[in-house]
Amino acid sequence: MIGAIVYQLTRCLTPEQIRKSGFDAYFVDHTTGVYPQAASGMPFSAATLQSTGDAIADLFEDMAAEQKARLTYDNLLRLIDDPDVRDPIKFLREREIVHFQRFGEALRDVQENLDAKNYYAYNPSFDTGCVKRAKSASMQNQ
Repeated sequence: MIGAIVYQLTRCLTPEQIRKSGFDAYFVDHTTGVYPQAASGMPFSAATLQSTGDAIADLFEDMAAEQKARLTYDNLLRLIDDPDVRDPIKFLREREIVHFQRFGEALRDVQENLDAKNYYAYNPSFDTGCVKRAKSASMQNQ
């Protein structure tokens, strides 16, 4: 959505406005097309999306991503005074807050339903045989 807003705001700029605004380096590479990148110029990368397969680690990562997005929207709102731009950004900011809350609820559910005796001894997403081997070993020891 932010990319679409930037495109709407820049699509009709004159070459003089492009140079004067400092948009020229971006324009040379991308015209006014939407190219996802950070304000620093760092392009979006799939490395941004961290996933481990561990429910707790992934939920913390999701919560952190929502907070970072909320902070970005906060910073944009500090710089923008046009209501037609602010309103969708405020909506996106509110959505990040709700997502953070839902991920927090999911994290609490996961934590409350852990089998504390063995959860960290194996990764349930791929070490399912560990449970069978552990049960088998304990039965043999009896």
